[in-house]
Amino acid sequence: MSAPPPYPNQPYGQPPAPQPYGAQPYGGQPYGGQPTYGQPPVSGSQPHAPYVQQPAPGPRPPAGPSAPRRRSPVQALLSAGIVLAVFGGGAWYVWDYNTSPTGGKAKAEASQSARAAEAKTHDPEIGDCVKVADPEGHPVPTVVDCASPEAEYKMADQLLGEDKHCGEKFDYGIRYVSSRRIDSTLCFTKIRH
Repeated sequence: MSAPPPYPNQPYGQPPAPQPYGAQPYGGQPYGGQPTYGQPPVSGSQPHAPYVQQPAPGPRPPAGPSAPRRRSPVQALLSAGIVLAVFGGGAWYVWDYNTSPTGGKAKAEASQSARAAEAKTHDPEIGDCVKVADPEGHPVPTVVDCASPEAEYKMADQLLGEDKHCGEKFDYGIRYVSSRRIDSTLCFTKIRH
């Protein structure tokens, strides 16, 4: 048996024809399966550009300290514009909140005034006429005009303290915690229309 030729598709013992510099022989792989860096061209090849030896790839050397980069005037103007826009927007919001008649502060004050007025209608004083919602469950007195047909009771006395009770001379009593956080018992007489 004879050994196969060392170079396929070539007569026995003859090396392949020289390739132009940079061409990849036999399927795109350089000789030996490794890339060839910095190898001079094979003699007898076609004319080409002058030979320049390339360094072998390897790790990059560490970069030394670099000088600080200067920003362009356009970048500086853009940064200043953004800062001014943020602070200007914040200043406008605060100004509008405090000065606008429909702004946040006015709404908060109006809401607080409305809550105070509502609480005042449920916090009767001696001599006020009231109508009582849910008199058998959780009674809530609401101050009304004494001439109104809604008026049911007139407040006659207020006894301060948790354990006080209205006497027999009163028609109705409510244990009550006022908007001033005072525990008391409100004593009422019935209005006869």
